[in-house]
Amino acid sequence: MVSKTDDIPASVPNCNPADPADGAQDGKGAGKAPLKESCGCGHSADTAMVNGDRAHEHTETDSKQDGNGEADGGEESNEQEVIVIQDTGFTVKIQAPGTEPFDLQVSPQEMVQEIHQVLMDREDTCHRTCFSLQLDGNVLDNFAELKSIEGLQEGSVLKVVEEPYTVREARIHVRHIRDLLKSLDPSDAYNGVDCNSLSFLSIFTDGDLGETGKRKKKGSEMEQIDCTPPEHILPGSKERPLVPLQPQNKDWKPMQCLKVLTMSGWNPPPGNRKMHGDLMYLYIVTVEERHVSVTASTRGFYLNQSTTYTFNPKPANPSFLSHSLVELLSQISPAFKKNFTALQKKRVQRHPFERIATPFQVYSWTAPQVDHAMDCVRAEDAYTSRLGYEEHIPGQTRDWNEELQTTRELPRKNLPERLLRERAIFKVHSDFAAAATRGAMAVIDGNVMAINPGEETRMQMFIWNNIFFSLGFDVRDHYRELGGDAAAHAAPTNDLNGVRAYSGVDVEGLYTLGTVVVDYRGYRVTAQSIIPGILEREQEQSVIYGSIDFGKTVVSHGKYLELLEKTSRPLKIQRHSVLNEKNDTVELCSSVECKGIIGNDGRHYILDLLRTFPPDLNFLPVDGVELSPECQRLGFPRQHRHRLACLRQELIEAFVEHRYLLFMKMAALQLMQHKANRDSNKTDTPAITETSETLTESKADTTQTDTAQTNATDSSKATDISTDSTSQTDNASTAASQTGTDSEENSSKPTTNGPVDPTATQNGECKGPLEDPKSREVVLNACKAVGSISDTAFDIRFNPDIFSPGVRFPEESADDIQKQKQLLKDAAAFLVSCQVPTLVKDCLDHSALPMDGASLTEALHQRGINVRFLGTVLEFMEKTPAKAQLEHIYRIGITELITRCAKHIFKTYLQGVELSALSAAVSHFLNCFLSSFPDAVAHLPPDELVSRRKNRKRRNRVPGGGDNTAWASLTPSELWKNIASEAQSYYHFTLQCESVDQVVEKFGLQKITLLREISVKTGIQILIKEYNFDSRHKPAFTEEDILNIFPVVKHVNPKATDAFHFFQSGQAKVQQGFLKEGCELINEALNLFNNVYGAMHVEICSCLRLLARLNYILGDHPEALSNQQKAVLMSERVLGIEHPNTIQEYMHLALYCFANNQLSTALKLLYRARYLMLLICGEDHPEMALLDSNIGLVLHGVMEYDLSLRFLENALTINTKYHGPRSLKVALSHHLVARVYESKAEFRSALQHEKEGYTIYKNQMGEAHEKTKESSEYLKYLTQQAVALQRTMNEIYKNGSNASIMPLKFTAPSMATILDQLNIINGIIFIPLSPKDLENLKAEVQRRQQLQELGKSEEPAEDRSLELEDKIPID
Repeated sequence: MVSKTDDIPASVPNCNPADPADGAQDGKGAGKAPLKESCGCGHSADTAMVNGDRAHEHTETDSKQDGNGEADGGEESNEQEVIVIQDTGFTVKIQAPGTEPFDLQVSPQEMVQEIHQVLMDREDTCHRTCFSLQLDGNVLDNFAELKSIEGLQEGSVLKVVEEPYTVREARIHVRHIRDLLKSLDPSDAYNGVDCNSLSFLSIFTDGDLGETGKRKKKGSEMEQIDCTPPEHILPGSKERPLVPLQPQNKDWKPMQCLKVLTMSGWNPPPGNRKMHGDLMYLYIVTVEERHVSVTASTRGFYLNQSTTYTFNPKPANPSFLSHSLVELLSQISPAFKKNFTALQKKRVQRHPFERIATPFQVYSWTAPQVDHAMDCVRAEDAYTSRLGYEEHIPGQTRDWNEELQTTRELPRKNLPERLLRERAIFKVHSDFAAAATRGAMAVIDGNVMAINPGEETRMQMFIWNNIFFSLGFDVRDHYRELGGDAAAHAAPTNDLNGVRAYSGVDVEGLYTLGTVVVDYRGYRVTAQSIIPGILEREQEQSVIYGSIDFGKTVVSHGKYLELLEKTSRPLKIQRHSVLNEKNDTVELCSSVECKGIIGNDGRHYILDLLRTFPPDLNFLPVDGVELSPECQRLGFPRQHRHRLACLRQELIEAFVEHRYLLFMKMAALQLMQHKANRDSNKTDTPAITETSETLTESKADTTQTDTAQTNATDSSKATDISTDSTSQTDNASTAASQTGTDSEENSSKPTTNGPVDPTATQNGECKGPLEDPKSREVVLNACKAVGSISDTAFDIRFNPDIFSPGVRFPEESADDIQKQKQLLKDAAAFLVSCQVPTLVKDCLDHSALPMDGASLTEALHQRGINVRFLGTVLEFMEKTPAKAQLEHIYRIGITELITRCAKHIFKTYLQGVELSALSAAVSHFLNCFLSSFPDAVAHLPPDELVSRRKNRKRRNRVPGGGDNTAWASLTPSELWKNIASEAQSYYHFTLQCESVDQVVEKFGLQKITLLREISVKTGIQILIKEYNFDSRHKPAFTEEDILNIFPVVKHVNPKATDAFHFFQSGQAKVQQGFLKEGCELINEALNLFNNVYGAMHVEICSCLRLLARLNYILGDHPEALSNQQKAVLMSERVLGIEHPNTIQEYMHLALYCFANNQLSTALKLLYRARYLMLLICGEDHPEMALLDSNIGLVLHGVMEYDLSLRFLENALTINTKYHGPRSLKVALSHHLVARVYESKAEFRSALQHEKEGYTIYKNQMGEAHEKTKESSEYLKYLTQQAVALQRTMNEIYKNGSNASIMPLKFTAPSMATILDQLNIINGIIFIPLSPKDLENLKAEVQRRQQLQELGKSEEPAEDRSLELEDKIPID
């Protein structure tokens, strides 16, 4: 299970290349201290962690509440200590009115604000929001740190004192009460608001695991576990229901506390009432149907005498004046009192991870029918442009650009500063992404006025909440040369990739715009922060670097060149000259489209980064340019929709890495030859020079062909080089950890930012011999051969302007341009002849295991392959000899290809639909796409005919305003024709299918999977119910089934670089067998991640998973369970409930539950994982074999032998299919099946399976191997048992009932043996940790690594118990 979907390694931040992967090398030594500290306190680091989560939950909200004001300033020193001091907390007593005093553990770096948050969350004080904390009568300042408060020490008493309300405080109070009332209600998660998302783990674990959940399961109770899975989960079942995706949570049937709580129509209070202290009026209906009107005044809340139609603000009698609304309601409504208490009890029992907000919104593609209830806060939010906690921020709207740029400018000299900076950057980014998404939706829904309202809709631009929005259409023929609207649609994502790359390099003084790309209702909207002053000036005046007309006029600027020069090495961009309209030479260090503008704030901004990376010649036919033969063989170059196709950053990295290895080999080879010749004979050096040069040449020719490992018969040397380099490139993606022992310096090499400074190392290595002219020549030859831009060192960079129409280069650089063109051809060839085969090879040996479209796309992207190559990849798989073993990937690829084609068509389809017909149009499209019903007819909204005439005048108000009913005429056969032609024209892939049923039949797809993929890609949310796709009599979807349409959002993900380095070093340590040290580093990484990201994030999820695995291996099962539970919850919340990673997390959790003796929970979790996997990719997938082996083993353990066999035999079938009948995995599968047969006393079947296993072991490992011996022992034992059984049977036949029967040993399996087997199949091996064993293990690891480097690792990777890589997978 090594790196299934390497969520992290794929995106190694290109932060400061100077830092090797070892996070502790900090220069200042700041990094060293924290390590020692946290190691010192053993597990307390972890307890601090849990506390940390809580604290973070609060700091998150508090920094939201007071914007970017004092909160951040005050936290600065907090940040610094958080790492170093972890366990010097102390206890204070809190005395709140109306409750018993209680103790609270605090830490000196906390702010007073955080205690406020804790009190607002505690069950007994949660209803208070407007209070101050006092120590000996002095009010504490909210933003003071506890350590700065005089007299505050262990045992001090803090009094909670109620303060008078203001309008702001009253609003906050009402909002907080509403949040408490809604705290168990999942409707926000279904509606995709406020960063809520779903999580179902607690339904399967019946509440919390760990201490509280230790319902002791003694051996005697084993019989009561109900193990039968629902019918649809059993192997071979064909039904794929949708409803179980969201099991009903009994907690969600909320206990009603109030019927209505809303703002009164009498707001705002008139002047005379203001002077009595009235702040606002509320209207409330209690569960007992009592209608009351409540005044919020400075002193608190009381009943007034107003009714719906008469205003009488005088206090009622009794007025029940209370400081908190909850106290007031508890007095007037017994039901409120009872239910509110029960609700809060439930709320605090939930795991914090089920309720903390996620950093970015996750949308669910299915939802039940949720009742729409009255909600004052929601109503108010909808009509103000409020975002998050905006009204608490002075100045109302946020200046996004200023915030984004200021956070970049924060100091970053040492660890605490960097943490503070990264945290601020991350926070502002996630807020900006949320605001931009909301704004983009408002723009498309027609709720924002355009800044150029006179123009036609496609050309309009908008400003809302200090964000600039533009639509993805070709305005003013800007992209006419490049492909019109298609280019305008591709440009924003290219631009976003550019922004991502430049912000990754993070050069001081160079600024990019906040950029978010939103696809919503068929439109693509780009949201950008606004450069100060740009709206007042004409573009021509403001651009001082680059070109506004694709290279006809070009300008440059010294400061920009200096700044961009710093990015040129990490981004591999070559500094080059172009000609402007006057034929003057202009020097640039980026593509011509990249514009430099100095804002009114004096900052240097760059924008329009759509050509940061060089063009992809495979999809850019240029007259007179011949691609390499491999490309031509595959039918490249191909015509593409637009001319903006460029190579991915990952490809550039891999290509340069590949060339670097080639360069080193060449130089080494020639130096060796040179040395040998000098020793043997000093005279014929000149001859040698020639040969060495020809050698280089021939090598340069052969590399490309050999990399594909096709003609391995060519000059063996060259082949050797290239095959090796391909294997290196695969490793590049699996993070630094692979080359564990190769010295720290090297371990930073194979990460994706590999060759950031190859010149440094290279010059380092060649320093000595370089003085000697021969060696200089050798390096020169090697440089020429690999296309380096420098002659003395390895340095490959690309000129992004090559082949840009309209860009002209000066005469003197003609040579250089030729070289650059060659380099681009080589890179294009490298993609198809090296990266595509590498991907397929990785899929064959299961180091890449995509389960759905998203994980397949990720696997492509990690290797630098764009999705437009999907057709090529699929064709390559068809031609692969082992294509049966790629069936699962092929199927996922076809599903992805079809749903992407459908998405392209859906996009234009939706643009012609007016808002009132949206649900009808979407359901009609889904019917045409998925339903077997041949003549799907659209339901036009009934009022269509009436509104015709009125609408004429109001055409073109909203982008989707056309009253167009063309969509209704779409038919299934037409849609499938369009899909086939889209597949042909976009992916150059031939789909011969005229209907959904043909596709399903031909490729073995599942309609439910197609539905999930298309919904996720287009943002459709459908009603969760069983759909009958196959009925030929009625369509599957009606318009009532379409609940919502969400935006699909792309944005930059800021990274926590230091934390990431710790995580990597931890992984590397674990790989080398230093588990304790690894564990400490990863705990440290977890702390830092929490510091930067808050409590919820994908990377924290990976961290927790690895920690849990280490806890488990080191024998701390409860701790493993608790960490893995967090990982599952986080994965559900941040990635989605049916994301492939979530399925993996469920499987790990099941294993740890089993180890903790929670058998029924383990089974429920495994069944859940199996259901999700069936839903997203079906049964025929290698990962299903592992899952079924797990289920089979657990069932064997609870003595459900027949069920167990069904799963194990299915696993055997799948393993045989995907790993080949001779694989060690298959041998293990045979053995597991044999053991169940033995338990059933069916010895003949058991013998048969064990024999199969034995044969495989014998052939693969030889007679002497212990596995073979074990197997042969077991065979002997089975044979004895079988003979004994036969004897007994004969005896019975002969003597009837009075036979003397020998007692037979029927073995019920012991839990320990089952657990051992589970560990083996899940690739976990236990290490007896005596010092001597550790030494041996380390030696063994080093020996293995040397072997691998020599390419000797022939030993089959299937047997998990042999490969150390597998022992502790680096997921």
